[in-house]
Amino acid sequence: MTSFAPDSIVLNRKLPLWYQVSQSLRASILGRSPHDPLRLPTEEQLAGHYGVSVLTMRQALKELEDEGLITRHRRRGTFIEPDALRGAPVRLLGSVDAIVAQQSGMTTELLGHGPAPVPSELAAYFPDLTETAAYHRLRADEKTGEPTNHARNHVRPELAERIDPQDLVRWPMTKVLRDVVGADISRITDTVEARLADPETARLLQVPLLSPILHYTGVTYDSAGKVLDVAVIHYRGDRFSFTVTLDAH
Repeated sequence: MTSFAPDSIVLNRKLPLWYQVSQSLRASILGRSPHDPLRLPTEEQLAGHYGVSVLTMRQALKELEDEGLITRHRRRGTFIEPDALRGAPVRLLGSVDAIVAQQSGMTTELLGHGPAPVPSELAAYFPDLTETAAYHRLRADEKTGEPTNHARNHVRPELAERIDPQDLVRWPMTKVLRDVVGADISRITDTVEARLADPETARLLQVPLLSPILHYTGVTYDSAGKVLDVAVIHYRGDRFSFTVTLDAH
């Protein structure tokens, strides 16, 4: 039986290898043609293809299996799920304090702020608005001064009226909204994707054009389900990884 042929990639040794392999294989699977075979090569063959250990390959395949893109059958092999949801994002959920901690510990420069039209890709979050208050910040490592990420927040105008922009130089937006503005924050949904640096991101983060970055979208909701703030952050791919710890108790 002919096996599916995944694309090849050049691995970045500063990022987790299993993650890079899983994302490359995921992209190959989601971009396949309808006539491509559903059977994947063996773990050993895939490990050789990507130049990683079988253990690393196994971890990458487990990620895709958990997402529902593939199924693994003892003795029969590993198969692509033809009806799997295409393009499902990886979502990270945590406490508000965890989000604040994630955003802290860096020096921050406020690049600009003021009213701005709602970007088309965020329109679904603000169906009742045509304009939000936008804040653009650049964060850097406290010790080296090296840029690590840049963030754009789109905040409801009635909340922005109570925000002192200088507070955003000292504290993350989540802390300002909760502890200074007194916003009713019920939950925050994080979505993280692998992307390539566009010209503006490459310039701000001082990385080569089209180098890997992590594209983060954080949506803050109140207890009524209304969106208060949407943060869009680009992290340097060679400086960040996201880890989720689940407490079984």
